[in-house]
Amino acid sequence: MTKPLRGVRVLDLTNVLAGPFCCHQLVHLGAEVIKVEAAGRGDLARQLGGDPELNRRGMGVSFLAQNAGKKSVTVNLKHEAGKELFRRLVKTADVVVENFRPGVMERLGVGYEALKTVRPDLIYCAISGFGQEGLWVHRPAYDQIIQGASGVMSITGDAQGRPLRVGYPIADTVGGMTAAFAIAAALNAKPRGSFIDVSMLESVLATMGWVVSNYLIGGIEPRANGNENPTSAPSGAFEAGGGLINIAANKDEQWVLLTDHLGLADLRNRPEYATREDRKANRAALKRELEEVLKGRPARDWAKELNRIGVPAGAVLSVPEVLAMPQIADRGFLAGFTDVPGVGRDIEVVTTGIKLDGEAPGVDRPPPQLGQDNEAIWREIGVSREELDDLRRGGTI
Repeated sequence: MTKPLRGVRVLDLTNVLAGPFCCHQLVHLGAEVIKVEAAGRGDLARQLGGDPELNRRGMGVSFLAQNAGKKSVTVNLKHEAGKELFRRLVKTADVVVENFRPGVMERLGVGYEALKTVRPDLIYCAISGFGQEGLWVHRPAYDQIIQGASGVMSITGDAQGRPLRVGYPIADTVGGMTAAFAIAAALNAKPRGSFIDVSMLESVLATMGWVVSNYLIGGIEPRANGNENPTSAPSGAFEAGGGLINIAANKDEQWVLLTDHLGLADLRNRPEYATREDRKANRAALKRELEEVLKGRPARDWAKELNRIGVPAGAVLSVPEVLAMPQIADRGFLAGFTDVPGVGRDIEVVTTGIKLDGEAPGVDRPPPQLGQDNEAIWREIGVSREELDDLRRGGTI
């Protein structure tokens, strides 16, 4: 299949999620991604996840989720020999990705300015919570910190409750995706060579365009709306038999189709539901009227029927339910690896949500054990076996 980043070498110095997720995209698109991990401990994600035994082995579920297809080498960048070894590796690379706090790489002597003397056309991507400048530059940046600072939590939940975090690390993930997009663009530049500054805070705000613009242009302060779509009605989550169903009857014609199908055509004759604005103003009462009918049958049955007649709808599924659906199971979105070293059993992980020329990009290597590729990579750049032995004894790799 098409591998648009084939031949591109990426050095992944990142930890936990935003950076590893960025490089997860790149490796599936064909890049050779080498994780450059701290000697002796590696990516912190190796110790994180729901399986304590895998955490103890340094192959935590959080690590397995984002690192298939990558290679792993170890180096101590606090050792002068380690810095020199890393510089030699940078000479062979197209991209360096790191998500340390701003200034850390410079203090180690291996920041962008230093590395571009080694590789002038280097693309260097720094992912941080708040960017490389500004009053907040040295604040710690974990996903939930960014969710709170960005306003995401203030618009998640309902008006009666307190702000809520999104149920997965959306700030890390959006930051990583933004970085991958920027790197792919920079690889297309002629000539190559750039410093990419990715702020997780700004990346998240960039995805909130409708919400932010309603405030900046319309003067409407964003607030939590629960499972309701504030731009239309009936549009949101409704109680049906056995669970919730999302219905988006945003157009007048969909409102007509929906009420006809539910046997509630008379609602259209009532003044409180005459227009979209009327329905928005009386959405709570309208919701109760629709649910009286919807509760009589399973959400999945309603969803099939409504979609068939042109009313967008979908049952609210759990994660195990959606993963078992043919729509996911049959499209190559999940990748399996057999008897993974360091794990001792088969695993399945997600890929990218992309298809190229009809195929889902995949990788043929499971997530690596710490330092798994030390011998191959360091020898490839000219380090002799004797030097490797000395570097190991000295704690440099």
